[in-house]
Amino acid sequence: MGKANREAFLNHLAKKSGRPRHQLKDHPFKPINDLPHTTLAGHSQDELLDIAEKNSSAVHVDFRTTDKAGLADVLNRFLDAKNAQHLLLPTSDKWSNFDLANWFNDHQSKAMLWEPGATRAENLDRAEQADAAIGFADYLLAESGTITVATTPGQGRAFNFLPQHYLSIIPKSHIVPRSTQAMDHYDADIKSGKLKTSNINFITGPSNSGDIEMVLVVGVHGPLDMTYVVVNDL
Repeated sequence: MGKANREAFLNHLAKKSGRPRHQLKDHPFKPINDLPHTTLAGHSQDELLDIAEKNSSAVHVDFRTTDKAGLADVLNRFLDAKNAQHLLLPTSDKWSNFDLANWFNDHQSKAMLWEPGATRAENLDRAEQADAAIGFADYLLAESGTITVATTPGQGRAFNFLPQHYLSIIPKSHIVPRSTQAMDHYDADIKSGKLKTSNINFITGPSNSGDIEMVLVVGVHGPLDMTYVVVNDL
């Protein structure tokens, strides 16, 4: 719809409703409440962890917690349980943040990497072949059991959706009440130049599809299952 047609359409609606056109510049949007900021406010990280675990489990996520010392073992047990033959890993400096540099070095020769220098088709092909992927999330929303992942050259969008089994690593300190707090962090990082991204993915466990008979099927679209591993990084 062109601007002229849009204005004519809106003027017509205003005339028929018997009231003047609303002008946003004269009446800026004002929220009717402060729930975006007060929901789950005041909770400790331990309390947010408990809430996140409950809500993640409700959306069929395999939720696990560990410390850095036990993280490598959690990853190995995940790979064994899924009988992973084609593993996809991101190209990221976060491996060392979780004391996983040695684990990454041991596995990268046998794994496929989402590589910044590869073509889009090459990375998509690797993701399609992967029967398991282990990646990093930015934040975990306690309210909904949702992880957020900004697309980066080393962990592209399809990385999160094409592999059969998906495990996401999240620092405990990055559990936030809800999307409001996560977006505040992203906004600050983008404005400071710390983050450059084409999109931010909000992923709430594996897909859930139900038919008219209320038969729920999990994992129809995207990964068959999802595992969140929260790492106590304090």
